[in-house]
Amino acid sequence: METDIRYYRRRACEEMSAASRAVTPAARDRRLYLVGLYLDRLKALDAPSPFDERQLATMAGAAVPRSPFCWVGKPLETETA
Repeated sequence: METDIRYYRRRACEEMSAASRAVTPAARDRRLYLVGLYLDRLKALDAPSPFDERQLATMAGAAVPRSPFCWVGKPLETETA
């Protein structure tokens, strides 16, 4: 059975790869949001990040604090239309 740390590291890497292949900026942002979630879970487990500082800086500049399930034209409940 896969450990939590190994799972979160694998998923973060998969989502980062998917973000680099994303066709639209919205798709890229959703993928980067998921990367952030997995990195937060790794941090909570005191596990090291699978990414270097340059990759994290790129991610921090592009990610938006939105739900990955918030599609274009569908605002979050906390947003005003």
